[in-house]
Amino acid sequence: QAQLVESGGGLVQAGDSLRLSCATSGLLFNTFAMAWFRQAPGKEREFVAAIGRSVGNIRYADSVKGRFTISRDNAKNTVYLQMNSLKLEDTAVYYCAARWEDVTTLFTSITRYKYWGQGTQVTVSS
Repeated sequence: QAQLVESGGGLVQAGDSLRLSCATSGLLFNTFAMAWFRQAPGKEREFVAAIGRSVGNIRYADSVKGRFTISRDNAKNTVYLQMNSLKLEDTAVYYCAARWEDVTTLFTSITRYKYWGQGTQVTVSS
């Protein structure tokens, strides 16, 4: 079965940068759209970014646009989230998600993604 494993989280100061990785196995990675979601304490899980299998098919939440960059390395079956200019509000557990890309639409709803990792904690302090 498909497995997604996030890594790279940690404790950083506001303004710092962090890169998250999501290593996948058990799926044909180059046929899947990948996404990052996050969930802060007391809040619902929210969309962060998604990337399709076509070059340039990328979508970001307004709250992270201009600061975060999603990318993928098909040779490594891995998706990344480069997070710059981190804010206190970015503190959350970050989850990697995958769905087979039957359409080119990059969905923001958690219900559209079938496979999920266990999450990695990102804590931003002042």
